[in-house]
Amino acid sequence: MTADTVSPLSVTQLNRRARRSLEDGLGEVWVEGELSNVATPASGHVYFTLKDDGAQVRCALFRARARFVTAPLRDGNQVRVRAGVSLFEPRGDYQLIVEAVQAAGIGELLATFERLKKALDAEGVFTNARPLPYPPRRLLVMTSATGAAVRDVLAVLEKRWPLVEITVIPVPVQGERAAPAMIAALSLLNRQPRLDAAQDAVLITRGGGSLEDLWAFNSEHLARAIQHSRLPVMSAVGHEVDVTLADFAADKRAPTPSAAAEQLVPDRESLAAGIADQRRRLAQAMERRLERDSQRLDALRARLRHPGEALDQSRQRLNALRLRLDRAAHKSLAERRSALAGLEKRLKNHRLDRRHRQESERLAGLSSRLHHAISQQLEARRARLTAAARQLEAVSPLAVLGRGYAIAHDTSGQVVRRAADTAPGQRLRLRLGEGSLSVEVKRRYKNPAS
Repeated sequence: MTADTVSPLSVTQLNRRARRSLEDGLGEVWVEGELSNVATPASGHVYFTLKDDGAQVRCALFRARARFVTAPLRDGNQVRVRAGVSLFEPRGDYQLIVEAVQAAGIGELLATFERLKKALDAEGVFTNARPLPYPPRRLLVMTSATGAAVRDVLAVLEKRWPLVEITVIPVPVQGERAAPAMIAALSLLNRQPRLDAAQDAVLITRGGGSLEDLWAFNSEHLARAIQHSRLPVMSAVGHEVDVTLADFAADKRAPTPSAAAEQLVPDRESLAAGIADQRRRLAQAMERRLERDSQRLDALRARLRHPGEALDQSRQRLNALRLRLDRAAHKSLAERRSALAGLEKRLKNHRLDRRHRQESERLAGLSSRLHHAISQQLEARRARLTAAARQLEAVSPLAVLGRGYAIAHDTSGQVVRRAADTAPGQRLRLRLGEGSLSVEVKRRYKNPAS
């Protein structure tokens, strides 16, 4: 068969046959690998590459399926996908159409960690923030007895603050037995009556490792035990980038075991240097105070005189004041005697009977003028009152009534001004110049034309 006798396939036909062969031949498969190049465009679809050490394949997770996926889709996560093998015809790209995604390996552990963290946080397990005693009287170090962490902690404590009483609580820090052992040890410590939460503290620590190595510290039960601990707890697990549920549940977290020891106790060398500096400053302050007090004492000594000298000066001042007082008293007495003599002389020259007669005549004259003025005022007021009464009578309604007029009132006391305001049979009261009448309206009339 030659090329002239065979009908060639178009590229579209070729890709379509390849797609059908893949879909019919393999169907749905489970594939495990590492996520790479994860993209989530606005359409809601998710595109990524699934790879291992030897190969990679493109994957498409459409929006209808993506909303049911709970596993985190981040670059580097290990996942298992259930997918159909297919081919994207326009470009001829071999790909997987993903139907479901599950976390696998480290990715599964991370998903479990995030789920536990969210649940415990919602329950309030991570609310502890009690202050740790500084420095603690007793420090209970819960860790492996043979690990590097306990050596680092003990070395730092011995260098910085050897006064603290350290008790190492040996527990496994890796594997299935680790979390139950730490929970039991923490429970036993909290039941010790000699331990005081105000003076003693617990340090839970271990060195670095992989996520699987540190997984015992992500135990939900260990986190709850730390939360309910009567004694304050510091957690220092792994390296600075490692974070566990025990760190969140503890009252305080340190990035490394050595850093935890540094945070728990002060540095004796720094304290000694500070004390030496304070002692030096105190000595300088005492010297300055002594110098200032010495100068003040010298000034007071210069001002201080013999008591006898002060008494002589006071005696001289007292004599001078006595002389001044005697002179002032004699002068005042002489002035008062002179004034008294003048008053006696004026009194003898003054005739009381003549003064009495003059004042009596003056009083009589004033009384006569007063009576005359009162009479004139009364006459003027009577005249003004008579005129005012005449004016008032001229404008009084009673004067009008006296000339033959009358004022009509209805039964409510209102004045009737128009005939239209009455009705036949209505009772009215007429006020006259003298007395009043009760009348009944028989008929109403209009005023005749003027």
